[in-house]
Amino acid sequence: MENVILTQSFSFAVRIVKLCTSLANDKKEFVLSRQLMKCGTSIGANVREAQQAQSKKDFLAKISIALKEADETLYWLDLLNATDFLTKEQYVSFYREAASLKRLLVAIVKTTRTNLTE
Repeated sequence: MENVILTQSFSFAVRIVKLCTSLANDKKEFVLSRQLMKCGTSIGANVREAQQAQSKKDFLAKISIALKEADETLYWLDLLNATDFLTKEQYVSFYREAASLKRLLVAIVKTTRTNLTE
């Protein structure tokens, strides 16, 4: 059975790497894109790490970090958009995908918290 959050967060990380590489090479933008690279790829890394959690609390901690990274990713996308480093199409596409990951992570956090209290 496919793990949707794992698959989608990895796919998003690949897109982020390509976007940040393009921003650095084509627009000579290094500072904001580096921040985006860190948090945008960290989502999937933390989701992956959560798969090997030692407990439900450990799982929740890792997924919560992934959620924070998704939210930070939205911030850097907003800033890159506001400073005209992204096209409208790039911004909309990446923002939608990051927001979708964030919604999935929120649902996972809520479900995990509920299961911890039962």
